[in-house]
Amino acid sequence: MADPVPAFYNIRFLDELAAKKSIIHNVHPLMKLLTTGVYLLVTVSFNNYDLSSMLPLIFYPVIIMALADIPAVPIFKRVIPALPFIIGIGIFNPIYDKTPVLVLPWIVVSGGWISFFSILLKGILTITAALILVATTGMPKITSALGIIRIPGVFITQLLLTYRYIAVLDEEAGRMVRAYSLRSAGEKGIKFRDWGPLTGHLLIKSMERAQRVYRSMCCRGFAGEYHTGREKGISAGDLLYLAGWSLAFILIRRYNISEILGWLMMGAKK
Repeated sequence: MADPVPAFYNIRFLDELAAKKSIIHNVHPLMKLLTTGVYLLVTVSFNNYDLSSMLPLIFYPVIIMALADIPAVPIFKRVIPALPFIIGIGIFNPIYDKTPVLVLPWIVVSGGWISFFSILLKGILTITAALILVATTGMPKITSALGIIRIPGVFITQLLLTYRYIAVLDEEAGRMVRAYSLRSAGEKGIKFRDWGPLTGHLLIKSMERAQRVYRSMCCRGFAGEYHTGREKGISAGDLLYLAGWSLAFILIRRYNISEILGWLMMGAKK
């Protein structure tokens, strides 16, 4: 029987990565948040037929993961659940758009396939960038950065509590599934007729757990605003981090770096 408890530890895995020490982890959270925002804006601004122009954007997550010592495989495993939704958005493009497009002198494909892979690449890059931001910063520091740019406190509190208690909900679900498996020896999976009662019990247990958590927070002085502590000041290095990456993203958006490199390589061979 599938046990959701490992998923609980997977959620905690991003928090463990955020606790590491590296040159990327030391960058001010606001600078990393703004850099990720610029990266997302540049990524989604590309035309769906500019697949080759977007390719240099792959270097951003690769470089950040290398400098921050973030393992690539666990990050990409967390991208996989979103792939069906991304594929569902562009899956019909190859059917409706059969305009021939020359990719290389000897390769011609339809414009639909180009736009499909462009949408797929955009989705993978944006989700990976968001995961890397959480893995190198941590959700408390991200919400602190959101507070600096005057995002409403209600939104910040909802975001932080939702992130924190996804793990709590998963933990409750894990206990229920484990208890069900112990009471139904020899059964594989959960019977269809039991899904409704289990979901109802999970809802009731989650509400009870939420009430206990809320009372505990009130006892510790919670008054509607979640304090994440004071962040260090923004240094010149932090500003350079934002300016450097932003300039790189703008150059990638302005010029087709892949095409320029291709010309340079062909010229070097001649």
